Amino acid sequence: MSRSPEAGRADQKESSLTLERGLALLQAVADAESDAPTISELATAIGASRAAVYRLLVPLQARGLVRREGSKVRLGLGVLRLAANVLPQLRIAAQPALRELAEAVGATAHLTVADGAEAQAVAVVEPSWTAFHVAYRVGSRHPAHRGAAGRAIGLSTEGAQWTVSSGELQHGAFGVAAPVRGVHGLRASVGVVSLDELVGDRVGPQVVAAAQQVADALR
Repeated sequence: MSRSPEAGRADQKESSLTLERGLALLQAVADAESDAPTISELATAIGASRAAVYRLLVPLQARGLVRREGSKVRLGLGVLRLAANVLPQLRIAAQPALRELAEAVGATAHLTVADGAEAQAVAVVEPSWTAFHVAYRVGSRHPAHRGAAGRAIGLSTEGAQWTVSSGELQHGAFGVAAPVRGVHGLRASVGVVSLDELVGDRVGPQVVAAAQQVADALR
């Protein structure tokens, strides 16, 4: 006996609501600022009953995304396994825009993400046609308040669209960077660094365009 279209749509809606609540639950566990939240606190946070929270925890526990300690819930090691795949995906998504930017400007292009009070380069592309250029290592870190890449991450949506630096991180090096906007949970910037002086009014719009391309690739 075949199911009616209405029954199929109802099942799809129920599955969607379950997934949404499961994700909300995982987010509530992650957002706990101090001690691990209790089942009751999680129920309040996502607007569900304790029984519903218990049901939602089952598949999350099975995948190692959360673990229970009595009535308390913490993130599981499965989250680390997922996180380990984030940076490679960022690099793949950013590569075309960074390549285009590096070739157009003739400078080393990079994607930098915020990591606490530091900024970390997670993807770097060097231009192919220049006689010399800055060698910038993936994984390089610096204080987020220094250098164009770090300061660009904190730019507001109003005001300047890009930042410019000169010799802040490396003597004689110039940088221009713009924030990657509109990607939930990502605080990042796209920039270029060069030993030749970079004119902000010329390079800035190119960097902004590249940052938008990266954002589009990640959405």
